[in-house]
Order: sequence, then structure tokens, then C-alpha cells
Amino acid sequence: MSTARVVRRVAVFGGTHGNEMSGVYLVKRWLQNQEAITRPSFLTVPCIANPRAVERCRRYIDVDLNRQFTQEHFSMDFPPSTAPYEVHRAVELNKKFGAKGEAFDVIIDLHNTTSNMGNCLIIGSSMDSFTLQMVKYLVQRSGLVCPVFLTENTVPQLEMADSKRLGVHGINNGHYGPSCLRSVSRHGLCLELGAQPQGVLLADIYLRHERLVHTCLDFIHKFNQGEVFPPETLEVYRILHVVDYPRNNDNDLSAMVHPELQDKDWHPLKPGDPMFLTLDGETIKYEGDSTVYPAFINEAAYYEKGIAFWATQKETLNVTELQVKTK
Repeated sequence: MSTARVVRRVAVFGGTHGNEMSGVYLVKRWLQNQEAITRPSFLTVPCIANPRAVERCRRYIDVDLNRQFTQEHFSMDFPPSTAPYEVHRAVELNKKFGAKGEAFDVIIDLHNTTSNMGNCLIIGSSMDSFTLQMVKYLVQRSGLVCPVFLTENTVPQLEMADSKRLGVHGINNGHYGPSCLRSVSRHGLCLELGAQPQGVLLADIYLRHERLVHTCLDFIHKFNQGEVFPPETLEVYRILHVVDYPRNNDNDLSAMVHPELQDKDWHPLKPGDPMFLTLDGETIKYEGDSTVYPAFINEAAYYEKGIAFWATQKETLNVTELQVKTK
């Protein structure tokens, strides 16, 4: 049996990346009508995370906001004027939502991807029973297929050996580590829905995002009211490593995602399967020793980061029984 303290404050963020539109417009709507996301047992606060990027419909102004929530930045009460805008914004958001033990209990961060990820739920820990139970509730009650992406222990020091056996250059840049926005709260969840082009608002994804947020809020209210959530199992896709595109001597792309892999997020990639197609039309096959499950395949925002896809492995987690802490 696990317990967690009652949830008093929940933040729902859109526009962490300014061109991911369903979260932007849901939060804009809720800022005008907070009653739509109100539950009797806790406060829900909607927030546009990167307003300048939203105004310009860009992913970010200077640097990626979702990589700036670090202790190094938080140690500065006032970053220097020369610091990137997103560093200033991260410090500002941390003071409001996560500073010095007054952190919000839950952050729900709304994102879109150009990859065919469906209704992806991103979590950072296999040990947080509250978040795991909330995710299981979404899987069971939302009426949507929701693959779960586990970013635990995603560190820059990942050995190159794993990526070399793919036959291409691969590194792990820690893009979903503890520097993301949701990490400033006690419990954090990212709702990453796609495929949706950057700067485009698609009705079906907007409605699915809305449904998932309301289902999260329903779970939190039931938890606060004392409902006991029984032990469960939860299927997740755990990050193994990043796979970059093949590149030439000038570090430019020399190949693209193979048509047989394109849009096959969460599908098994087996040894010998086509992975990339060179600009000359030659197939590069996956040369790993075991099956992996690619995610974020050909994500537009990841070209600059050297990511063709994330390789993941499928696991089943045991989720402990959960109830609210009474004392």
C-alpha cells in the first residue's frame, strides 16, 4: 500500500512549445473559463508556459524552455540580462509553481508531436505510485489507446555501444530528464498527442487532449475523496537510447526514415528491418541484437537535436495500491 498527501493545487500548461497548438488553445479557453477545469477538492490553474513563443507561433525564442528547469538556473534569483529568455521564464515559473517546498502537487503539460505517437502519456519515474495510478486510470477510463513513454534514467552519459550496434550514430541527450517543466511539481505528467503539424490546430487531437485532462482531474478528485486504487500492472515503453540520422562528413543528413518505418511509432523494429533510406535510394537495415519499439519517429523538432527516433523496450510495471494519506 502506498499513500500520497492530498492534492491541493494542479497546474495545466500549454504552450511550453509555442507552436504546439492544441495545448495552447485549450489553456487559452480555460483562462477565460476556469470553471471548466474546476473540481471541488483542489485548485486548478491553467498557464501558458512560453507566451512569447506562442505569440510568434515558434517552438521557442532562444532555447528550448522544456530543458531549462535545472538547479543551476534556479540558484539564480535573477538571471543575467544576457541569459536566454527561456532561462528567465523557467526561473519565473519555478518561483510560482515549484519553489522551496511550495511546489504544486501536480503538473499536466500539454504537447503535440509531428510523429504518429497517438495519445502518448510521458512519465519520468517507475516509483511514483500516484502518477502511475493516474496513468493507469487514463488507460482504463479515457476510452483512448494511450501508450506510456517512460523516461527514467535518461542520462547524457549513455554508452555509445548501444547506438553503434544500430549501424548509425546515436547519442542520448537527456531531453526528457529532470530539466523539463513537469519536474518542478511533486507529480508530473506530459500528454503528448500526434500526429499534428507544427502551428496547426486539429479538432480531433484538441478533443482528445481535452478528454485526457478531464480524466486526470476526475482521478485526482476521486483520490482526494478517499477512493482506494487497487494494485495494477502497467505496460510502458522505456527509453533505451536515441538514434540519429546517418550523416556525411559535413554532418549533414545522408539518409531519411525508411518508408516502411515512417509512422510506425510503437511498432516492433526487428533486426534486419528497413530503418533508413539513403538519398541515393539504398536501404539501411536495423542491425541490433534485439527488437526495439521506436517512438518520436521523424519528429520535426528533433532534426536540430540529432534524433531520428527514440529506441524503447516494452516493460510491465507493478503499480502498488494507492490511497490518500490521512495524517
